[in-house]
Amino acid sequence: MELGEPFGLARYSYVAPADAEAVLKVTPPEDDEADEEADALELWHGDGAVRLLRRDLERRGLLLERASPGHDLSLVPEEDATAAAVALARRLWKRGQSPGLSPFRSIHAHVPRWLAKAAEHELAPVAQELYDRLEKREDTLIHGDFHHHNIIRSSRGWLAIDPKPMLGEPEYDVPCFLWNPLPYRMRLDVTERRLAAFAAAGLDDERMRTWAVIRGAYLGADPDEIEVLRALV
Repeated sequence: MELGEPFGLARYSYVAPADAEAVLKVTPPEDDEADEEADALELWHGDGAVRLLRRDLERRGLLLERASPGHDLSLVPEEDATAAAVALARRLWKRGQSPGLSPFRSIHAHVPRWLAKAAEHELAPVAQELYDRLEKREDTLIHGDFHHHNIIRSSRGWLAIDPKPMLGEPEYDVPCFLWNPLPYRMRLDVTERRLAAFAAAGLDDERMRTWAVIRGAYLGADPDEIEVLRALV
């Protein structure tokens, strides 16, 4: 197998074209959130995500379907990009609606630890309060890192890549989409329109806002993002 040059946006894993039809991905051991990526891709079975072609668990390697032409959702106008993301996410969530799926872990096994590590963040107090009040759900396999750069154009339509899959709820997946794509700076008016689009698809508006603040705290929202996130709740 002759590999091409690694993809530029693959900042944590090694990701390179293997040929015209496949991509090789090798995930570092410290990226434990991606441990069940292959299992999620198997579950989705190409319905809204790239297909898993082969896996090597010992070497943390995956051979994946190569999406062509391969440009991501960041190149699409705002309204069209949001509509495409909502439609794609609904496909993934629908296929992943089976509580207790094995071997997937619950997001609630991780969020308390992530919030504890972010205790010094400006949003941490309100994020912790919101999380403590939140009814904990884990009835859907979520993507975990759902944003413009992980949604790729293929001959089969838009496909998701690079999941960090866990059991949670669809509303958990929305925040990452709110503060992307790079180098976009989060704005309240755009955020409200995006939230409205996901709410129109059946998601709970309050829970999306709650998760945005919680995830903003432990992912390290910057001052501009903090201002918007505070306005959401």
